[in-house]
Amino acid sequence: MRTRFSPLVKLKKNTMQKSERVVQKANADLNSAAMALHLSYNSLEDVEAPKSGTMNEMLASRTLLDSQRGLIEHNKEWVGFAKNQVKLAKNQLKFDMIDFEKFKYLELQEIKKETKKKKLQEVKDLDEIASITYQRKR
Repeated sequence: MRTRFSPLVKLKKNTMQKSERVVQKANADLNSAAMALHLSYNSLEDVEAPKSGTMNEMLASRTLLDSQRGLIEHNKEWVGFAKNQVKLAKNQLKFDMIDFEKFKYLELQEIKKETKKKKLQEVKDLDEIASITYQRKR
């Protein structure tokens, strides 16, 4: 049954589904960031400091370690940003779900009201028919 709330329910449902997709994307970004951080830690462990050699080799190794530490720091910030995005997306989804449920409830109440009104009209019609039929028999 269509009510005046039906278009709003459909709109809110579409908004809620869009928010669900945003949450899924944010979770995928968070997983990607966490994987990048994990890989950068593994890469740092793979870098070996030279035990002997020229000063240039020592400086190159040190530069490589500094670069890897910078990458780890960048990935940590990315993970933090991704966590924040997931949190924001979940809050928006929660708000959209509540909004959808409100309009769904209003639509259900409207349907109940219309059904009750139809039943009442049907009872009146049946009473009228019974009254007319009774009058004819007399």
